Order: sequence, then C-alpha cells, then structure tokens
Amino acid sequence: MGRKILLLIAVVLVAYYVYIPLPGDIEEPWKVMLETTQLKIMMDLVSFAEDLGINHYMDMMQLLMRFQEVQATSDENVTVIDTAFNSVPVRIYVPKRKSESLRRGLFFIHGGGWCFGSAALPAYDLLSRQTAERLDAVVVSTDYGLAPKYHFPHQFEDVYRALRWFLQEDILEIYGVDPRRVGVSGDSAGGNLAAAVTQQLIKDPDVKIKLKVQALIYPALQALDMNLPSHQEGLYFPFLSPSLMVRLWSEYFTTDRTLEKAMLLNQHVPMESSHLFQFVNWSSLLPERFKKGYFYKSPTLGSSELSKKYPGFLDVKACPLLANDNTLSLLPLTYIITCQYDVLRDDGVMYATRLQNAGVHVTHHHIENGFHGAFTLHGFLIAYRLKNQYFNWLMENL
Repeated sequence: MGRKILLLIAVVLVAYYVYIPLPGDIEEPWKVMLETTQLKIMMDLVSFAEDLGINHYMDMMQLLMRFQEVQATSDENVTVIDTAFNSVPVRIYVPKRKSESLRRGLFFIHGGGWCFGSAALPAYDLLSRQTAERLDAVVVSTDYGLAPKYHFPHQFEDVYRALRWFLQEDILEIYGVDPRRVGVSGDSAGGNLAAAVTQQLIKDPDVKIKLKVQALIYPALQALDMNLPSHQEGLYFPFLSPSLMVRLWSEYFTTDRTLEKAMLLNQHVPMESSHLFQFVNWSSLLPERFKKGYFYKSPTLGSSELSKKYPGFLDVKACPLLANDNTLSLLPLTYIITCQYDVLRDDGVMYATRLQNAGVHVTHHHIENGFHGAFTLHGFLIAYRLKNQYFNWLMENL
C-alpha cells in the first residue's frame, strides 16, 4: 500500500512538472517544456526555501545563477576582457580580424528582472560573441547592481554611468569604435534599461556622442497597468507569468511586498498620478488584433502612501512608456522585438505605436509563435531566426 501511495505521489509530481499547457503553434514544444520544467522546479525550490525563512527568493536565484557563469575566455575569433567602466563591471568583446575602418560599437544590457542575471551567463556570453563576430563590432556587455541589495534607481544609474564612460571619444578610440556608429541593446529588463538610458542620453548636454540606434528585445516598459491583454492572457505563457512579472517589478523598487500585493490588484497608482495612464492606455495604443475582445477598464486608483514611499514606479527612468511625445520624437532609429506569448508583449507594441506616432523610424518585428526568453535559448530554431533578424537589422542600420 505504501509503495502505491509513493508511486501515485511520484506520478502526480511528474505530471505537475512535465505537463505545461503550451500554445499549439509553439515550435519544438518538448524542448520548450523541458526548459520550463527545469525552471519551474528551481523556482519552486527557491520559493519553498523563502517560505521557510532561509533566504530571500532573489538572493537564492542569484546564487544558483552564479554557478552557471563562464569566465572571460578569448577564442580564435574574439578577444574577451573583463574590466570596469567608471566602477561598473563590463565584459568587452573585440573581433580579432583586422579591420580597415573603425568598427561599430554595441552596448548590451542583460535581462533578469533587475534581480538576477549577468554578462557572464552562457547565453549572454554566446550572444555577445556572435554579435561581435557577425557585425565586426565591439560589444560592451554591462553588469549592474541587482535587487534586493539594490533598488531603483541604482540599476539605471550603473548602466547610465557605464554607457557615458563608453561614449567618451578617447574610450571609443582605444577600442577602435566609430563614434557615429554606436548603439544600445537589451532584452527584457535589459530592454527596459536600454530604453531608459537612451531617453536620458538625449537630454544630457554633457554627452556629445549620441546613439545611432536602440534595439529592444521584449522590453518591460511600464508598471502602471498590470491588466493589459497580454497580462490577462499570460497565465500559461512559457517562462514568465504575470505574477512573477509583478514581483520582479515590485522588487525593483522595494522588498516591501505591500507594493506587490497592490500591483497584483492593479490598485497602486494614486489619484494625483492618474494622468499618466494616457501614456499606457492600451485601448488606444494597441492594434485591434492584440485586444482580442478585451475591454479597457481604468485601474482602480490607490492611496498616495505607496507612491510616496516608492515613487520609482511613476518615474520615466523606470517606465520609459511614460515619456512625453517631445522626448520620444528625439529618439534614434529603433528596433523592437515582441512575442505573441509574452506577458510583456503589449509594452513593446505600445512603445512601437507611440514612437511611430512621434515620428521615430521604428522596425517592429512581432513573432506570432514567440515567447519570452526565446531570443537567448541556444539550440532552438526560434532563437536562430530571432537572432538572424536582429543581426540583419543591426548590420543595415548601425
């Protein structure tokens, strides 16, 4: 009898972790399911440890990811160097082949919800090597302080400080970078930071060298409305659930989970900031095909207490979608990737709409069978296609 109970428990556990409902048109579903299962097991273990009071969820995720990091190892094509730009750790990739002219420069910002990840993770190390080789470009892949040790605006300030350092004429000269061909790129939270520092840079009179392009890969761009259609649909999207995204946003600003609870209820924005909803109003900014019969409901306004304690979620440096049209109109050539099965889908689509309305030249690649994290999944067909589109755009525009 005991063995039957154990067998039943084992079957239930296997079914719970292996059976993940995926949209029918996702390619290589078993490979996606295997990746999501591994992530789900790790996240459940970390959540269990947090519930027991062992350690903070994000601290444990960081620790597990550090074991995966790779050294800065040069190969036959690229020289890889770990250094620091104005005290911010960066990893630099310089092609070994001789170049008759100055090279492109790409400043890359990794994702991880402002809470985990690093330039040294294998997926980002590989992406930077591929970028340097394919584009004959110098790639600066930056790190930044992570939550819960650091909160907004620390992450933004680290990235901005490193980018400003890179954009100095003498630094670009050292690495053989053409000051007219420098771009910024990032995925997810890195896409958020890329959009934010690009906006900040156009207002900075002390930076003479400006960015030629920005490339945003399924970026997180607003923390005001947590009830977008992509949030409502996203319960079974791979890798990033609506609840996890809310927690990551909340952790970016504070470890006080009162903010997370209010965000989950969409009741965190105070009356005096209600005018900001015009910048994230999906009823006017999303094309019809993304609304899918959903009806816009104005978020319930909350008290001022949370916004006074944690004003970051109302700050354009944290939420680039809050920028006014005058700021947006000054932005450089822009490339945006969004994926259909991604909680952050509507953020990117709305930003593309607002940029186009402001007169910015935008290339928006929407991947109908794509999902969050697909860009950096090594060995997946969808990652191969996404990277090719990304590299081709940068080749033509940077």
